Amino acid sequence: MANNRIGRINEEIQREMSALLRTVKDPRLQGGLVTITHVDTTNDLRYAKIYISALDKSQEKDMMKGLKSASGFLRRELGAALRLRYTPELQFVADDSIQQGAHILEMLRNPEIVKPANPANEHIVLEEEK
Repeated sequence: MANNRIGRINEEIQREMSALLRTVKDPRLQGGLVTITHVDTTNDLRYAKIYISALDKSQEKDMMKGLKSASGFLRRELGAALRLRYTPELQFVADDSIQQGAHILEMLRNPEIVKPANPANEHIVLEEEK
């Protein structure tokens, strides 16, 4: 039962943080697109790791510095929105899982890398390939 509660809290933190990131006036966060991919809160609700993915990887370090400097503001606003006993301390972590997924998908679509499962069926042409 407790894991379900933590999962709901993680989703709520993710939703609120997505809305709060738009209100931050730090110029390091204004330029690029920042996405919260996942939130992981400890069982005692003292710490929350927020996994961030940036569209422009060259600005990612500046965005992480901007998020770290705005963490006090974000924590205060999050505490007002969530009404938990403890407002978790926010730790931002760069997440490149979207980029890795896109790379794997690109590799799977490349016929030079991925060979057919059964070489005897190479002569079969699907309707999409016609």
